[in-house]
Amino acid sequence: MVRLLSACSLICLAFSASAVELRGALTQGSLLRGQAAVGETIQLNGQAVTVADDGQFVIGFGRDAELTQQLAITSADGQRRIETIELRPREYRIQRIEGIAKRIMQPNPDDVARAQRDAKLARAARARFESSTAWQQDFIWPLQGRITGVYGSQRIYNGEPKSPHFGIDIAAPSGTEVVAPAAGIVTLTEDMFYSGNTVIIDHGHGVSSTFLHLSRMLVKPGDVVEQGQVVAQVGSTGRSTGPHLDWRMNWFSERVDPSLLVPAMPR
Repeated sequence: MVRLLSACSLICLAFSASAVELRGALTQGSLLRGQAAVGETIQLNGQAVTVADDGQFVIGFGRDAELTQQLAITSADGQRRIETIELRPREYRIQRIEGIAKRIMQPNPDDVARAQRDAKLARAARARFESSTAWQQDFIWPLQGRITGVYGSQRIYNGEPKSPHFGIDIAAPSGTEVVAPAAGIVTLTEDMFYSGNTVIIDHGHGVSSTFLHLSRMLVKPGDVVEQGQVVAQVGSTGRSTGPHLDWRMNWFSERVDPSLLVPAMPR
């Protein structure tokens, strides 16, 4: 059994039998930040979750995550209990497009090989573990602008479903500054086939931000950045139809929705 804590600005849950609290939106695509008692250990669906020295931890759920999740909490004296997290399902924008040319549907094998290499580099960057707890910060928008693409949307070309869109697209003039939404360490700066100039910032404990289609990358791997620091400029590199920022977030391999971590875009 769980009860709502109305004192939190986001949805918070407290399990009645423990001191564990969760903060975040209880939906598919959500990143949840938790607080356990010092000395407690956490498992999500049987997998260990790193808990910081102050008892804080973070977990994430992908676009199509199962709605029922199991959180195991073990106290310092070895007592173990299981709590259930119930996520709300989401509906995503689906666009069907017919009449796409065959040459577009079947890309050049050399381009496919390069894209596979790029994906491997990105997976390696997101799989690493940093002990930083910058993910505890309240995230900010990396820039302000008109939102032109949303998390989870998907296009179906000639009846063939393509990969969903896992980021937030923000239209802005080329050269517009992009800032770090939270502190972290830069783990990748690469010119990639699909995403063009790409930067990944690791916020710790598997939480990372990825910025795509940049005109300039103003940081390099190993750089430590602070929240609000300029790290890049908007562009239209890679497979892009115009200048914009595609901001994506991950918890390790789970792709989460950045818009659930920031306030509404200022008008």
